[in-house]
Amino acid sequence: MKPFAIKQASFLTSVGQGQTPPAPLACEIAVVGRSNVGKSSLINCVCNNRKLAKTSQTPGKTRLINYFVLNRDFYFVDLPGYGFAKTSKAQQQEWGGLIGDYLGSGRPNHLFLLIDIRHEPSPEDRQMFQWTLYSGVPFTLIATKADKIPKSQRNVAANRAAKLLGAPPYAIPFSAEEKIGGEELLLRIGQIVEDAKANAARALREEGATDDPAGPADPDA
Repeated sequence: MKPFAIKQASFLTSVGQGQTPPAPLACEIAVVGRSNVGKSSLINCVCNNRKLAKTSQTPGKTRLINYFVLNRDFYFVDLPGYGFAKTSKAQQQEWGGLIGDYLGSGRPNHLFLLIDIRHEPSPEDRQMFQWTLYSGVPFTLIATKADKIPKSQRNVAANRAAKLLGAPPYAIPFSAEEKIGGEELLLRIGQIVEDAKANAARALREEGATDDPAGPADPDA
């Protein structure tokens, strides 16, 4: 398998609750996590474009699902952050509906769930993980802000955070500032896209066999 690289990345559109998302592509990878956990920084780092996803100093400001097209081939989908304090119950319900509808839409092939490597997962992190399990969307845990702790402790801290979340004890330590974990993450993205394409091709072949007007061959012919 050739090394995977993101050679093109551009913002496509933002979608709110009840609005129509863009036409599907070969693969759709969503990124979700607590506000200020570093979603936008991760997207910008992976795509090697600091201005692609806008970062905000105000946690919870984004209330939309943002679609980015990568390599003109698949989507990176930035989901609204959660866990911000200054939010009304109505806004929280709107957020829950938006994320719940998206996870249950059948669109995402994979979910990157971001957690802060320095802290125990929050109640909102645990709720998000349970939603992920319920939706059945495959996921990868990414422990951000890995540059904030010593190198010798990063893997242990990342895996411990995953275990505390209730997941298998593995997460990718990541830092956008020092590009820690970038190569491993790109490898993961490449495998997800490749698998999605293979599954889509298999489904088309099976659909073609089912729709064959000649029907199955007659063994007595």
